[in-house]
Amino acid sequence: MYLALLVIFLQCSELYTQDKVFTFNAVEIKVQPSTKVRNGAPMSIICHADISKSADFQLMYNFTIFKDHKPVFVTVSDTGDAQYEIPVAKSPDTGDYQCAVKADKKTRWSDPVHIWVTGMTKPILTADKRDVLEGEFVRLRCELPEEEPPLQFCFRKIKTNSMPREICVPESYSNFSILELAAEEGDNILQFDCFGRRNVKLEWEDSPHSNKTLVTVREPFIKPTLTTVPSSNITEGDQIQFECSTAVVRMRDIEIILQKNKSILNSVQDKKLLRYSTVATLEDSGEYLCKVEQGEASKTTKLNVVVSELFPKPTLVASMTKLDKNKELILNCSINGFQKANFSILRKNANGDIPLKNSQTLKMRVNVNDTGSYTCKAEVKGIVKESKPVRINVYAPVSKPTLSVAGGLPEVVLGKPLQLICHSVMGTPPKTFRFYKGDDVEKIVINDTYATFLDENIRLNDKRGYRCDARNNHSSGAKTSDILNVTVIVPVRDASLGSVPYGEVEDGSEIAFLCSVKEGSLPILFRFFKKTDNEVLLFEKIEHRDRAMWHKKTMKRQDTGTYYCVASNRANVDVRSQPITIDVILAAWKKGVIAALVLITIAGAGALALWWFLRKKKKAKGPSMEMSGSALAANLTSEKLTRQPNDGDYYSGPDLESAEVEYTEVEVSTLDPHRDSMENRHSRISGHPDAT
Repeated sequence: MYLALLVIFLQCSELYTQDKVFTFNAVEIKVQPSTKVRNGAPMSIICHADISKSADFQLMYNFTIFKDHKPVFVTVSDTGDAQYEIPVAKSPDTGDYQCAVKADKKTRWSDPVHIWVTGMTKPILTADKRDVLEGEFVRLRCELPEEEPPLQFCFRKIKTNSMPREICVPESYSNFSILELAAEEGDNILQFDCFGRRNVKLEWEDSPHSNKTLVTVREPFIKPTLTTVPSSNITEGDQIQFECSTAVVRMRDIEIILQKNKSILNSVQDKKLLRYSTVATLEDSGEYLCKVEQGEASKTTKLNVVVSELFPKPTLVASMTKLDKNKELILNCSINGFQKANFSILRKNANGDIPLKNSQTLKMRVNVNDTGSYTCKAEVKGIVKESKPVRINVYAPVSKPTLSVAGGLPEVVLGKPLQLICHSVMGTPPKTFRFYKGDDVEKIVINDTYATFLDENIRLNDKRGYRCDARNNHSSGAKTSDILNVTVIVPVRDASLGSVPYGEVEDGSEIAFLCSVKEGSLPILFRFFKKTDNEVLLFEKIEHRDRAMWHKKTMKRQDTGTYYCVASNRANVDVRSQPITIDVILAAWKKGVIAALVLITIAGAGALALWWFLRKKKKAKGPSMEMSGSALAANLTSEKLTRQPNDGDYYSGPDLESAEVEYTEVEVSTLDPHRDSMENRHSRISGHPDAT
């Protein structure tokens, strides 16, 4: 019975547990009245959880509302809704809101919603001064106490009858900004205000303008007055005086400056009046500026001054501007329509003008050193004016030029360019040089003392000489150099080497080497080499012909090897022949001696062998008579060869005298070394085209 009750209880508990099943369908967040709310208006943020349950049972919901991922509202409710009330919405309430709902062990998040509280609070502007002088600064402070950074503050300076001047300052970490603005010249009554600005979702939003702050500006000094004495009809030579004055509130740090074309003429400090005097000239005409400065304040006054001309500039006239040395030059200085003046004639110099004569006219016999620029000056009533300079050129005649080759010697290698130098020592530059090849003008050069000419068209059959002439502006005309004949050097070409005898030569004999070239200017240097690891110079000779011969009296076995020759001339081009090989062989008489010695050695060795063989046979003969026929025959043969026949003796053995004897005959011929050498010479004349 108890067991049955327990089973029923467990089943009921299981059914009860299965009845408390739920799931989140959705969690959403709503804003009333809308996601865009005016600053100061009420705002409600409602979080709603949509849940499905297996039965009607009670659930407790934990609601958390986040702003920019930070919790701002938390509540617990037994319903599926929670409401976050903001009675007065402010700009800092702008942001992204999201809701999280937790029930039992389940949590669900809503999608984020962006709420924009439009409109900003009005900023507060304060100024540290209400009364300033021109040039002084006003310190302004603009604050948005209810706003959060980052912010931008814009200050405005408002002048009467002009557009406001606006300056914006960003502030990343504070809700206020401070700016100093100067009171400038012409400012009288100034108004200042400011406004704030923030960036929301890449859109700028401005606050209302702050209260206006009024600042009175006073002048530290009045605008200066600039006058001249005399005030008009100023002529060159008159004494002119400038006066600049002002009235100031306080004298300390006051400064007055007089300028013309940005050049400061005079200045005074801590004074109300500036004076400046000068003798008037035409250059004094123009605009003058008087400036008064104190601190940051500055005021200016301008005055235009016209100075009339007393007399025009003088004119210098020369009888000639280009003339020969030792000729007479006349310089005359005059003023058009004006005669009463003090004249002087000068020569221009980098270190200062050189006075020549205090007169209206100057006569002089010129030299080359008198070349230069000349001017004249005229003075009236203390006013000095100078004429435009006149250039005078004095010329000395050129000397006879010399023509030479740049390399020194009057020669050139065929195929190479020829550089000539025409030099004229004397004469006034510039000089004009002309180069001639034969009677043809090749080049014209203008220079001071010399000129160069490059002839790249050198031919072997070109026999014409070179000359040059030089001239300048002297009336004597051109001077011509002597004719320069240039030797054309033909480089060496196609060297070849031969020998007699060619190829082989007997030990101890003589050999002749012949090196020749097909072309080349004389003299020619011939050099003979033997090719080894290090090139060995054997013989060299300078010849005034196209070939050279070298006789080597005695050749030895170590002279076997490869030989070549090198030819060159003043063209400095080495031409190398093809190599030839020479073998030094044994002489014929030495071969005969060696052959005779070999034959004698062979004959002696044969006789010794025969003697040894007979001796061995004789020792082998014994007293026994039972010798074989072959042994007897050998004995008889030996006896036949060693003794003369005896009439008393008789031997019936075979007749050995009739036996055939086989032998080899060696013929030794005596060689004639001189005849063999001559045969080699006449039979082997190859390897050189001239080896005859």
